Amino acid sequence: MSRFKLKVLTLFLLRRFFASFFLVMLIVCGVISAVTFVERLSANPDAISTLIDTWIRLLEYIPMFLPLAVFMGTLVAFYNLTKSSELIIVSGAGLSPFQIAKPFLFGAFIIGLCASCIVNPYSVNLTTNNLTNHQLKLVDGAIWLREMSADQFLTARAEGLHINNNKDIVFNNITILIQDSSFKLKERISTDSAVLSNDGITIENATITTADGITKTGSSHIDTKLTPTTVLDRYLQPDQISFWKLPGFIRKMNNIGVPTRGHLVQFWTLFFLPLNMMAMVALGIAFSQTRQRRNYTFGLKFSLGILTCFALYFIVNLFNALGNTGILPPLIAIVAPQIIIIAGACIFITSFDTI
Repeated sequence: MSRFKLKVLTLFLLRRFFASFFLVMLIVCGVISAVTFVERLSANPDAISTLIDTWIRLLEYIPMFLPLAVFMGTLVAFYNLTKSSELIIVSGAGLSPFQIAKPFLFGAFIIGLCASCIVNPYSVNLTTNNLTNHQLKLVDGAIWLREMSADQFLTARAEGLHINNNKDIVFNNITILIQDSSFKLKERISTDSAVLSNDGITIENATITTADGITKTGSSHIDTKLTPTTVLDRYLQPDQISFWKLPGFIRKMNNIGVPTRGHLVQFWTLFFLPLNMMAMVALGIAFSQTRQRRNYTFGLKFSLGILTCFALYFIVNLFNALGNTGILPPLIAIVAPQIIIIAGACIFITSFDTI
């Protein structure tokens, strides 16, 4: 019978946590969507395109405010439980603060798991189909390509790219230099748009200058080993690669000797995102402790909690930077802040004289 009551209380607390979390997410997403929609309205041809653009950008913002939403959801849930005296009833049923925290921690784990395994791949898939220059690792503000074959060298510089409906890469304002094996210029090709597919580079309406200085306008096709996949692998930021693809990508980059610290930091960030969510729940429970029957200091605690979250955000980013620069191993840089937060919250909860 006691197990049945405990299960009922667990489901009750879990339901209250998810209700508060989704309420906070609805408010935050609504505000961000409204601001983004107004901001992007002038950059899109119609309202439907603006809505799609807003949705894509909202998914990009979710990793930034998700920990804050979990923390705020925990505070709101405990405030409502205290305000309605339900927390007193739950405590009277024999549950300690740590037993009360279990449903919240489980809910946070599920949120982090869904964010890493479902939301991240979906968001990456959308943003990869709508690439902009700020999502790429550019060199001197441009995309540079270089390929060496037995009889020639190919060097290309493009100012931007996007993905078309065929999943091919369309380069914008691209200039291609083709040199022979002795680096003597054979052709210089300039065009507003060039398409890279698995069959090579297709160019139309291009200005082509030969080694003799003769300039003509026309179309051209260049056979190359470059493919859309290899180019995106080279230029995508770590956060533009799906959680499921990161391990294979990291192995491939290690095999060719390319640094992967940033990708490792991104992988461990997503892998331990459930732990991050649990750390924010533990912090929220610590801020929710009160000796009063009614939590009259909720507004003050809420404000202090938000300030604490922003401070922790900068600390976590500092650890991420240490991981990216190699000062700390990426795994330690990601896990250490979460363990410190959980340990500090548990110490505070244990030492607090609860109801």
